[in-house]
Amino acid sequence: MDLYRIRSRDGGFHLNLERQSPPTPGPGQIAVRVEAVSLNYRDLLILRGKYGELLRERLEGLVPCSDAAGEVIEVGEGVTRFRTGDRVAGCFFQNWVDGPASPDSARSALGGAIPGVLAGEILLAAQGAVAVPPHLSGEEAATLPCAGLTAWNGLVTRGGLQPGQSVLLLGTGGVSTFGLQFAVAAGCGVIVTSSRNEKLARARDLGAWAGVNYREKPEWHEEVLRLTDGRGIDQILEVGGVGTLARSLKSLAFNGHVALIGLLAAEEAGGSGVDPFPLAMKNGTMSGIYVGSRQDFEAMNAFIAQHHLHPVIDRVFPFSEAAEAYDYLESAGHFGKVVIRGPEA
Repeated sequence: MDLYRIRSRDGGFHLNLERQSPPTPGPGQIAVRVEAVSLNYRDLLILRGKYGELLRERLEGLVPCSDAAGEVIEVGEGVTRFRTGDRVAGCFFQNWVDGPASPDSARSALGGAIPGVLAGEILLAAQGAVAVPPHLSGEEAATLPCAGLTAWNGLVTRGGLQPGQSVLLLGTGGVSTFGLQFAVAAGCGVIVTSSRNEKLARARDLGAWAGVNYREKPEWHEEVLRLTDGRGIDQILEVGGVGTLARSLKSLAFNGHVALIGLLAAEEAGGSGVDPFPLAMKNGTMSGIYVGSRQDFEAMNAFIAQHHLHPVIDRVFPFSEAAEAYDYLESAGHFGKVVIRGPEA
């Protein structure tokens, strides 16, 4: 079967297309024929050798990527959750079934702590997979494990999203577009930021109430406050990290919640600190979000099936063009998710 591994070359790391025998599931495992893989910003950081806890010397030979969906083709001894022919998606954390996160769950992250999914066939723990909503294609289902679940955990599991609340989404990448779909389906008013007016128009087409171009309005929190008549925002999906957090905190309503997810704007921050005073003064809360559990995943999938939601996919690349898919993600021109099809059988 075909698969990609990260290999060192010319002082950096690159995707290398290789072949190996298909894997055989052991006890408690399932073998899955991959229909599609979706990319996350984490995958780009790992390939560039910039992912915090993943040391550069551990990258050689790693199969990258965490998010895949496909068909079960073989089950190992003792597996009762799935049978051959079932359509599944892998959980980002193979060992996080329910309850709070733990060091053990962190050590089971696909495409980082353990081998990933950019391959024709993969092994998953039976406990680390979920059935996909039947109305979704394989390409759509592959977008769920990280971006979808991160948005769900931030807004719903940790944020307690309620109808009528206001939601602020930074940018129009995978997490933010999922957050937009979830919030609109839940009956919330959504404001989206972007540097491109055409992306803001697309966000409005998906149900966003308003958009703010942060290139045109660098002090974008002031516009958010204006749009909310000074009240501020109840729920914020904060994907920028230190580069945007200060303005997010200024945008927060009293008793609001910030889901701290990413570091997309970290390089723009210049190492400046963030003043937590607005959070304290508004009796707000902030949660660190690192994807979520299988229980969260299954709750999200039930919501997606109930509302017949379709993930937003910007572009799909053939398996042979995985490197081009990474480059496209890095260009930041996408709206929604970037997906790679599984290799031809």
